[in-house]
Amino acid sequence: MQPPVSLDARTARILPWLVAIAFFMQTLDGTILNTALPAMARDLAENPLRMQGVVIAYMLTVALLIPASGWIADRFGSRRIFVTAIVLFSVGSLFCALSASFNQLVASRVLQALGGALMLPVGRLVVLRAFPRSDFVRIMAFIALPGLVGPLLGPTLGGWLVEYASWHWIFLINLPVGVIGCIAALRFMPDLKGPERVRFDTLGFVLFGAAMVLVTIALEGLGQMHMSHARVMLLLFGGAACMAAYWLRAGRIDAPLFSPKLFHTRSFAVGIFGNLFARLGGGALPFLLPLLLQVALGYSPAQAGMSMIPLALGAMAVKSLAKPLIDRLGYRRLLLGNTLLLGCLIASLATIDGQTPTWLLLAHLGLIGMVNSMQFTAMNTVTLVGLSHADASSGNSLLSVVVQLSMSLGVATAGALLGGFTVDDAQGSEVLRAFQLTFLCIGAMAMLAAALFLQLEQRDPGHDDDDVRRPVDVGE
Repeated sequence: MQPPVSLDARTARILPWLVAIAFFMQTLDGTILNTALPAMARDLAENPLRMQGVVIAYMLTVALLIPASGWIADRFGSRRIFVTAIVLFSVGSLFCALSASFNQLVASRVLQALGGALMLPVGRLVVLRAFPRSDFVRIMAFIALPGLVGPLLGPTLGGWLVEYASWHWIFLINLPVGVIGCIAALRFMPDLKGPERVRFDTLGFVLFGAAMVLVTIALEGLGQMHMSHARVMLLLFGGAACMAAYWLRAGRIDAPLFSPKLFHTRSFAVGIFGNLFARLGGGALPFLLPLLLQVALGYSPAQAGMSMIPLALGAMAVKSLAKPLIDRLGYRRLLLGNTLLLGCLIASLATIDGQTPTWLLLAHLGLIGMVNSMQFTAMNTVTLVGLSHADASSGNSLLSVVVQLSMSLGVATAGALLGGFTVDDAQGSEVLRAFQLTFLCIGAMAMLAAALFLQLEQRDPGHDDDDVRRPVDVGE
């Protein structure tokens, strides 16, 4: 590892704020959009139940670029890439606000995601290299705070902007923050490069990315795109073939994008696959719930946004309990019980209808937020806890990709199920029934991940190292 660079006192104070604001922009954008989807659908003459492409385009692009972010920063310099990321995010936001069709909006979201995918990884890399190791945990904890505030503020702000202004403002509010961020980055962001030129696994990147894109488009084809089953099967087959080709190639080259040797660590393998499948349910909720409240239950955008607050509050409330519960129960027992409980809670959303008392709905969502947060923290930690220091960076990068990919697949799966259960010209109770059946399926899918966590050892990985047992988050 490189020694920390020399920073003046003012830069050392402002740099963590700069990275934290970039993280806030990213997390706010990830949650503010969902409440606005019905209003956007009306303006763009689209079915609100088929707007998932706007969400998936962003998540999938972020997942694609994460593996390349560190290499790009090392190759071209952290300051240049960080400023470019803010510019891309801001310009993409402007184009989103100016979009006059669904396809324009999706293309603009891809441009926005190109910036969003680089901001946080590059910012974290600079903090890692610019500050002593003894300060790293403290500074990263400070930077992670916006990750809790964004989901709390996003749905409510999005609902109020839609109701009292227009949906365009959920993107326009990024512009002044982007201008300030660019000025601050040019002044305070250190321009760091890698100590030596490292060869990037371009072919591996293409194969891995193609697999993610093809599988996601296949799921989208079942929902929004109404593709024939033959095309969907061809896309799924193509995605599986690309992924197989990637792993076969990765096993025989010296520096693959992600080494198959990572999966020799049992806890990492279980954690990666557990993340992939368990997050299908949790990743679908921010997309499904605002639609349920507005389209099926008649809530206003502001009411729907405020109803999402318990999810974020529940997640914040349980953070401090994660480590004591993991220490007491162990990863295997905690993840088994928590996965089944989360699936049951998601499935029980099928009981919500127009007669459900508001207090009961809010309590239900608050409990889901608590259980979901515990699930994410335990899964993230068990995935990384058994890795050696040499594999930690690569393992964390793959985990970050899987987090984004699984949320994208969760939204695509939810959209496909919702579209499949919605009859033509559905109204009232028919729409509500489609949501109820979707929640039942998503909950059942989430519970199936418990079979994966059964494969964990009874004895916790990394139990002899108190430092590595600290629960971690990857941008949540």
